[in-house]
Amino acid sequence: MDDTDAPRPLYDTGLAIRKEVIGAAYVEKALANADDFSRPLQDMVTEYCWGNIWGRPGLDRKTRSLLNIAMLSALNRGHELKLHVRGALTNGATREEIREVILQVGVYCGVPVALETSRIAQEAFRELDAPAP
Repeated sequence: MDDTDAPRPLYDTGLAIRKEVIGAAYVEKALANADDFSRPLQDMVTEYCWGNIWGRPGLDRKTRSLLNIAMLSALNRGHELKLHVRGALTNGATREEIREVILQVGVYCGVPVALETSRIAQEAFRELDAPAP
């Protein structure tokens, strides 16, 4: 058995959580599109971020999602932010709670950051509210 065949419980946990929070289709596409260069990063994200951190019992998923919205806003990471706004809703956060996080971001990170975060959140909401094709 080489390293690729070794049991990876944190990876398996992370894969399950990642699919539950941000959607199986998104995760499967990200993994399918990984090549020799990017696969180690996808593995690390799945195992350490989703398996080790999101799999910890200390915070519920809703709280982790709201924290991610604040942090990704502060870091100006729009693509990931939009993904985590959707994940926050999946994890039980309300749009009102997301709005409160954005207001908090405005005070601590600046109004331009909050405006951009609000724009991205509204875009995610519109996509979710759009009738299925």
